[in-house]
Amino acid sequence: SSGINAEYGGRKVQQKLAEAMSKKSHFSKDEVDKLLDMYSAITAGGTRLDRNKFRDVLHNTFDMTDEILMDRVFRAFDKDMDSNLSQEEWVLGLSVFLRGTLEERVAYCFNVYDMNNDGYISREEMFQMLKNSMVKQTTEEDPDEGIKDIVELVLKKMDHDHDNRLSMDDFMKSVKEEDLLLEAFGPCLPDTKYREKFLADLESGNVILDVSQAKS
Repeated sequence: SSGINAEYGGRKVQQKLAEAMSKKSHFSKDEVDKLLDMYSAITAGGTRLDRNKFRDVLHNTFDMTDEILMDRVFRAFDKDMDSNLSQEEWVLGLSVFLRGTLEERVAYCFNVYDMNNDGYISREEMFQMLKNSMVKQTTEEDPDEGIKDIVELVLKKMDHDHDNRLSMDDFMKSVKEEDLLLEAFGPCLPDTKYREKFLADLESGNVILDVSQAKS
Protein backbone atom coordinates (compact mmCIF):
# COMPACT_ATOMS: atom_id res chain seq x y z
CA SER A 1 0.00 0.00 0.00
CA SER A 2 2.96 2.34 0.34
CA GLY A 3 2.98 2.69 -3.49
CA ILE A 4 -0.70 3.62 -3.48
CA ASN A 5 -0.12 6.11 -0.66
CA ALA A 6 2.79 7.68 -2.52
CA GLU A 7 0.68 7.95 -5.66
CA TYR A 8 -2.20 9.49 -3.69
CA GLY A 9 0.23 11.92 -2.03
CA GLY A 10 1.65 12.81 -5.46
CA ARG A 11 -1.86 13.51 -6.82
CA LYS A 12 -2.63 15.77 -3.86
CA VAL A 13 0.58 17.71 -4.39
CA GLN A 14 -0.21 18.04 -8.11
CA GLN A 15 -3.74 19.23 -7.40
CA LYS A 16 -2.45 21.91 -5.03
CA LEU A 17 0.02 22.95 -7.73
CA ALA A 18 -2.77 22.97 -10.34
CA GLU A 19 -4.91 25.19 -8.15
CA ALA A 20 -2.07 27.68 -7.62
CA MET A 21 -1.16 27.76 -11.32
CA SER A 22 -4.74 28.15 -12.51
CA LYS A 23 -4.83 31.48 -10.63
CA LYS A 24 -1.79 32.71 -12.56
CA SER A 25 -2.80 31.38 -15.98
CA HIS A 26 -5.66 31.28 -18.48
CA PHE A 27 -6.35 27.62 -17.62
CA SER A 28 -8.84 26.09 -15.21
CA LYS A 29 -7.56 23.92 -12.36
CA ASP A 30 -8.71 20.83 -14.27
CA GLU A 31 -6.86 21.92 -17.42
CA VAL A 32 -3.67 22.63 -15.47
CA ASP A 33 -3.96 19.18 -13.89
CA LYS A 34 -4.09 17.63 -17.38
CA LEU A 35 -1.15 19.77 -18.55
CA LEU A 36 0.84 18.55 -15.54
CA ASP A 37 -0.06 14.94 -16.46
CA MET A 38 1.27 15.64 -19.95
CA TYR A 39 4.44 17.14 -18.51
CA SER A 40 4.88 14.04 -16.38
CA ALA A 41 4.38 11.78 -19.42
CA ILE A 42 6.90 13.74 -21.52
CA THR A 43 9.54 13.82 -18.78
CA ALA A 44 8.84 10.25 -17.58
CA GLY A 45 7.80 11.58 -14.18
CA GLY A 46 10.67 14.07 -13.95
CA THR A 47 10.73 17.78 -13.21
CA ARG A 48 12.93 18.94 -16.10
CA LEU A 49 11.66 19.26 -19.66
CA ASP A 50 14.63 19.75 -21.97
CA ARG A 51 14.91 21.64 -25.22
CA ASN A 52 14.80 18.54 -27.48
CA LYS A 53 11.62 17.12 -25.98
CA PHE A 54 9.99 20.55 -26.09
CA ARG A 55 11.05 20.95 -29.71
CA ASP A 56 9.35 17.62 -30.48
CA VAL A 57 6.13 18.90 -28.88
CA LEU A 58 6.28 22.07 -31.00
CA HIS A 59 7.01 20.07 -34.13
CA ASN A 60 4.62 17.14 -33.68
CA THR A 61 1.70 18.90 -31.97
CA PHE A 62 1.82 22.42 -33.44
CA ASP A 63 3.56 21.65 -36.75
CA MET A 64 6.40 24.11 -36.16
CA THR A 65 9.40 23.41 -38.35
CA ASP A 66 11.77 26.35 -38.00
CA GLU A 67 14.74 25.34 -35.83
CA ILE A 68 15.81 28.89 -34.93
CA LEU A 69 12.31 29.98 -33.96
CA MET A 70 11.63 26.76 -32.01
CA ASP A 71 14.81 27.43 -30.04
CA ARG A 72 13.68 31.01 -29.39
CA VAL A 73 10.22 29.80 -28.27
CA PHE A 74 11.95 27.46 -25.80
CA ARG A 75 13.93 30.41 -24.45
CA ALA A 76 10.77 32.51 -24.12
CA PHE A 77 9.19 29.73 -22.00
CA ASP A 78 12.40 29.18 -19.98
CA LYS A 79 12.11 32.23 -17.72
CA ASP A 80 14.95 31.29 -15.35
CA MET A 81 17.23 30.38 -18.28
CA ASP A 82 18.37 27.05 -16.81
CA SER A 83 17.87 25.23 -20.15
CA ASN A 84 14.97 23.18 -18.80
CA LEU A 85 11.28 23.96 -18.41
CA SER A 86 9.86 23.49 -14.92
CA GLN A 87 6.21 22.48 -14.50
CA GLU A 88 5.33 26.13 -13.91
CA GLU A 89 7.24 27.37 -16.97
CA TRP A 90 5.45 24.73 -19.07
CA VAL A 91 1.97 25.75 -17.87
CA LEU A 92 2.51 29.52 -17.85
CA GLY A 93 4.27 29.40 -21.24
CA LEU A 94 1.38 27.44 -22.78
CA SER A 95 -1.07 29.87 -21.18
CA VAL A 96 0.35 32.71 -23.30
CA PHE A 97 1.07 30.47 -26.31
CA LEU A 98 -2.52 29.20 -26.48
CA ARG A 99 -4.70 31.79 -24.74
CA GLY A 100 -2.61 34.89 -24.16
CA THR A 101 -4.11 38.36 -24.16
CA LEU A 102 -2.88 40.64 -26.94
CA GLU A 103 -0.43 42.29 -24.51
CA GLU A 104 0.93 38.92 -23.37
CA ARG A 105 1.34 37.70 -26.95
CA VAL A 106 3.08 40.93 -27.98
CA ALA A 107 5.55 40.60 -25.07
CA TYR A 108 6.09 36.93 -25.89
CA CYS A 109 6.73 37.51 -29.63
CA PHE A 110 9.01 40.43 -28.78
CA ASN A 111 11.06 38.17 -26.48
CA VAL A 112 11.28 35.52 -29.21
CA TYR A 113 12.57 38.09 -31.72
CA ASP A 114 14.95 39.92 -29.33
CA MET A 115 17.68 37.34 -29.90
CA ASN A 116 20.34 38.84 -27.61
CA ASN A 117 17.83 39.82 -24.89
CA ASP A 118 18.90 43.48 -24.83
CA GLY A 119 15.33 44.82 -24.86
CA TYR A 120 15.37 45.82 -28.55
CA ILE A 121 14.87 44.14 -31.90
CA SER A 122 17.79 45.45 -33.93
CA ARG A 123 18.24 45.73 -37.69
CA GLU A 124 20.58 42.71 -37.54
CA GLU A 125 18.03 40.62 -35.64
CA MET A 126 15.29 41.51 -38.13
CA PHE A 127 17.61 40.66 -41.00
CA GLN A 128 18.57 37.28 -39.49
CA MET A 129 15.00 36.24 -38.77
CA LEU A 130 13.59 37.42 -42.09
CA LYS A 131 16.46 35.77 -43.96
CA ASN A 132 15.87 32.59 -42.00
CA SER A 133 12.15 32.49 -42.84
CA MET A 134 12.40 33.74 -46.43
CA VAL A 135 15.42 32.03 -47.90
CA LYS A 136 13.49 28.75 -48.01
CA GLN A 137 10.83 30.41 -50.18
CA THR A 138 13.01 32.29 -52.64
CA THR A 139 14.91 31.18 -55.70
CA GLU A 140 16.97 34.36 -55.94
CA GLU A 141 20.73 33.88 -56.02
CA ASP A 142 21.34 36.60 -53.45
CA PRO A 143 18.20 37.42 -51.48
CA ASP A 144 20.13 39.61 -48.98
CA GLU A 145 19.45 42.87 -50.81
CA GLY A 146 15.71 42.21 -50.93
CA ILE A 147 15.70 41.33 -47.23
CA LYS A 148 17.57 44.54 -46.36
CA ASP A 149 14.86 46.48 -48.24
CA ILE A 150 12.15 44.72 -46.22
CA VAL A 151 13.98 45.54 -42.96
CA GLU A 152 13.96 49.22 -43.94
CA LEU A 153 10.24 49.09 -44.77
CA VAL A 154 9.49 47.37 -41.45
CA LEU A 155 11.51 49.97 -39.54
CA LYS A 156 9.69 52.78 -41.32
CA LYS A 157 6.34 51.29 -40.30
CA MET A 158 7.12 50.10 -36.76
CA ASP A 159 9.91 52.31 -35.37
CA HIS A 160 7.72 54.94 -33.74
CA ASP A 161 10.50 56.72 -31.84
CA HIS A 162 12.89 56.71 -34.85
CA ASP A 163 15.95 55.22 -33.13
CA ASN A 164 16.54 52.59 -35.84
CA ARG A 165 15.50 49.65 -33.66
CA LEU A 166 12.26 48.37 -32.17
CA SER A 167 11.52 48.68 -28.47
CA MET A 168 8.69 46.78 -26.79
CA ASP A 169 6.71 50.03 -26.93
CA ASP A 170 7.25 50.38 -30.71
CA PHE A 171 6.23 46.77 -31.19
CA MET A 172 3.10 47.08 -29.02
CA LYS A 173 1.95 50.28 -30.79
CA SER A 174 2.53 48.73 -34.21
CA VAL A 175 0.62 45.52 -33.45
CA LYS A 176 -2.29 47.50 -31.96
CA GLU A 177 -2.47 49.46 -35.23
CA GLU A 178 -2.05 46.36 -37.42
CA ASP A 179 -2.37 42.95 -35.76
CA LEU A 180 -0.76 41.12 -38.69
CA LEU A 181 2.56 42.57 -37.49
CA LEU A 182 2.44 40.37 -34.36
CA GLU A 183 4.44 37.64 -36.12
CA ALA A 184 6.27 39.98 -38.50
CA PHE A 185 9.61 38.16 -38.17
CA GLY A 186 8.47 34.55 -38.34
CA PRO A 187 5.83 32.19 -36.90
CA CYS A 188 6.21 31.68 -33.15
CA LEU A 189 2.56 31.18 -32.15
CA PRO A 190 0.49 28.14 -33.09
CA ASP A 191 -1.73 28.05 -36.14
CA THR A 192 -5.41 28.47 -35.21
CA LYS A 193 -6.34 24.91 -36.23
CA TYR A 194 -3.59 23.32 -34.11
CA ARG A 195 -4.37 25.59 -31.18
CA GLU A 196 -8.09 24.82 -31.29
CA LYS A 197 -7.48 21.09 -31.63
CA PHE A 198 -5.11 21.07 -28.66
CA LEU A 199 -7.56 23.06 -26.50
CA ALA A 200 -10.53 20.87 -27.53
CA ASP A 201 -8.49 17.74 -26.73
CA LEU A 202 -7.40 19.29 -23.45
CA GLU A 203 -11.02 19.92 -22.49
CA SER A 204 -12.04 16.36 -23.35
CA GLY A 205 -8.92 14.84 -21.80
CA ASN A 206 -7.80 13.34 -25.11
CA VAL A 207 -4.44 15.01 -25.51
CA ILE A 208 -1.75 12.49 -26.36
CA LEU A 209 1.51 14.24 -27.07
CA ASP A 210 3.79 12.67 -29.60
CA VAL A 211 7.35 13.29 -28.47
CA SER A 212 8.98 10.82 -30.80
CA GLN A 213 12.02 12.33 -32.46
CA ALA A 214 10.93 14.34 -35.47
CA LYS A 215 12.30 12.99 -38.72
CA SER A 216 14.67 15.52 -40.19
